[in-house]
Amino acid sequence: MELPHLRSLLFAPGNDGRKLAKALASAADAVVCDLEDAVAPAGKDAAREVVAQALSETSGAEPARLVRINAAGTAWFAADVAFVATLALEGLVLPKASPDAVEALGPDGPPVVAIVETAMGLRTAFEIASQPRVAALLLGSVDLGAEVGLETRPDGQEILYARSKVAIDSTAAGLRGPFDVVHLDFEDEAGLEEQCRLARALGFRGKASIHPAQLETINRVFAPSEQEIEWARTVVDAFEGQSEGVLAVNGTMVDRPVVERARRVLREAGR
Repeated sequence: MELPHLRSLLFAPGNDGRKLAKALASAADAVVCDLEDAVAPAGKDAAREVVAQALSETSGAEPARLVRINAAGTAWFAADVAFVATLALEGLVLPKASPDAVEALGPDGPPVVAIVETAMGLRTAFEIASQPRVAALLLGSVDLGAEVGLETRPDGQEILYARSKVAIDSTAAGLRGPFDVVHLDFEDEAGLEEQCRLARALGFRGKASIHPAQLETINRVFAPSEQEIEWARTVVDAFEGQSEGVLAVNGTMVDRPVVERARRVLREAGR
């Protein structure tokens, strides 16, 4: 599945072959083999071998395959970049993203999902999104919250600004809607759905996850419902071949921006 179509990103520890295999057999749109936070410093080299083995045992029928490397400026960055160049990947995930960090990857290689998870990263999100290799942004709230001193709220209001800025900057740079933060309580299905719906309303088009149990909710919420698809078809059909700028559709005034929204819903449904 291509990066513009992804809804769910399932992170799996790069040093655990069993969990990688389980993730690669899951309903995730994409699996992120994690060489960063999930792996202790002493295990970085061994984790690359585990990831290579896990990916060699899968085919293209599985979820899209990505690798999260270690951040630019760390002792493992150069070796990780060299490692991913040997793999057949749909993308790589860059933590602690900044314009300079993206440039440090070089011009060649798979598309990049850049994690905006620092105050400076949030401030420069548009510049990050404008880099040629960047295909999508992913908001990271844990590191950002620790740096800024955010206090977690059930309604997610502490990251409302961050969510809105990442969504607007993605659109301004011509990218797909970004991926939302991980919902850390993987047993909280109701809270996960509420946060998915909030993120989607703000312009996000996917979400990161840490457990296969979260995938059904994420994939469902970030896909258009049958009601939305029916509305979109009605709007698009009504405007087909019309020259008027505004039409009444089922008693509601509809103009060109609404038609574009309807077309986007149909594109998402087709994915």
